[in-house]
Amino acid sequence: MADQTNSWEREEIERGILFRNVELESVLGLLQDCPVHDLKDGDTLIHLGQTNNFMYLLLSGRLRIHLKLSADPIAILAAGEIVGELSLIDGQPTSAYVVADESCRLLVINEKTLWSLIESTHVVARNLLLVLSRRMRHGNTLIMSAQQIERDYSHYPVFDAPTGLYNRHWVDTILGRQLDRCRKGEWPLSLLLLDIDNFSQYNNDHGRVAGDRVLHSVAGALRENMRPDEMIARYGDDEFIAVLPDIDASTAQALGERVGQAVAEMQIYSLEQQPLPSVTTSTASIEMNSEDTSDNLLVRVEAALKDAQE
Repeated sequence: MADQTNSWEREEIERGILFRNVELESVLGLLQDCPVHDLKDGDTLIHLGQTNNFMYLLLSGRLRIHLKLSADPIAILAAGEIVGELSLIDGQPTSAYVVADESCRLLVINEKTLWSLIESTHVVARNLLLVLSRRMRHGNTLIMSAQQIERDYSHYPVFDAPTGLYNRHWVDTILGRQLDRCRKGEWPLSLLLLDIDNFSQYNNDHGRVAGDRVLHSVAGALRENMRPDEMIARYGDDEFIAVLPDIDASTAQALGERVGQAVAEMQIYSLEQQPLPSVTTSTASIEMNSEDTSDNLLVRVEAALKDAQE
C-alpha cells in the first residue's frame, strides 16, 4: 500500500453500496477515524488464506478478484463496492486474492466500526445482507457451472474484464441449461437485452477510456437493479444481456424500463473523478416459448431490440 490518510469526500461515501438510502449524518461520526489507503495498479490488497481484520469500501478505481493469481479474475469490483466483509465477519481465512486493477482509494473499516454501523441503522445491515446474498448466489453459480464450462470452453475466459460481468461465451454455455431448468420446473424465463445508444460516436467524441467508464457504469446500474439470482453478461461491444429465470415478459419489460431510467440518471466519472457526458439505452425483452432453443431465443431478443430502435 502506497499511502494512508483520513481524507475522503462525502460524495465518495454516498456512492458506496453499504450506505445506499442511509441518512449519512447518522453514521459520519463513526467514519471520521477510518483511514483511506491508496493502492497502485497491481498492488495486492488481500492474499488468499490469510487472516483479515478489515472491510474495504472502494472509493475510486477498480479491484480484481482472483482464485489464483495466474488465472483470469472471477470478478471485478467498481467504485462503491465493498470487499473483505465475509472474512471479517466470520473470522475465517480469506478465500481469494484481491488486486488493484488500476490506482485505487479505499476506506478501511475495522470490525468494531462495522458492528457499530450495523447497530446504528438497520439500513446498513440490510445493505450488507444484500451484498452477502449476492456473493453467495454468485459463488453457487460458479460452483454449479465451473466444471462444465471448463470442459466445453476451457480455452475461453468467462468474465469480461472491463465490466466484471460474464461474457458472451458464458451466455452461450449457460442459457441452454437455464432453458431446460425452467421448462422442467414449469417456470417462465425471459431475456433482457440492453444497448448503449450511439456508443461508437461516444468513443469517437470522448475517447476509448471514457467509453470504458461508460461500460463500467452501465454494468454497475444493471447489478444494482437486479436480484442476486439474475445473471448479467456483456453481450457485445455496447450490449448487455440479462438471463431472468422465473420472470415473465411484463416483469422483464418493467425491469428494462427501470434500468434504462437508472442509466439515464446516473453520473459517469472519469478515472480522475471528472464528470463525463451521460448516456441513454435501448432495451428489449422476450419470454421463452415451448419451441425455443437457446439460439433462436437469442435471435428473437436481438430482433426485438432492433425493432425497439427503429
